[in-house]
Amino acid sequence: MDKGFEKERFESLRIKQSVAKKFRNYSKSISKSQSMTLLLMLEFFRDQGISPMDSLGPHLIASEVRILKRINAVIAIMRDMEKTQTKPTAAMILSLFEETTPKEQPLILEKKQMEEKFPKYREREDKN
Repeated sequence: MDKGFEKERFESLRIKQSVAKKFRNYSKSISKSQSMTLLLMLEFFRDQGISPMDSLGPHLIASEVRILKRINAVIAIMRDMEKTQTKPTAAMILSLFEETTPKEQPLILEKKQMEEKFPKYREREDKN
């Protein structure tokens, strides 16, 4: 029995035999009674705002276009955030944590061994 509809009486509808067979097979395939299957179909059409006479092609294509536009807008927002916020912030943090070793300067007390330096210019030696 269908929940919530136990006390209601059955009503007959006049439909063609081939249509009735298809409807019964469909009801069995979704594991619902014929009454509940018909109710679900009616609610679906009412909720979606479509008619069984309408083609779903334009509705689905329009929905897909709207979704793709929204996805592209989200991608553009994320790229802008990455460019203006994430990358500069990461670069600043990286520069703060980079280890730069200061140049080692010799101690004042430390003496280097002096190499023997020759003067650049010498006096001429006269041969006379």
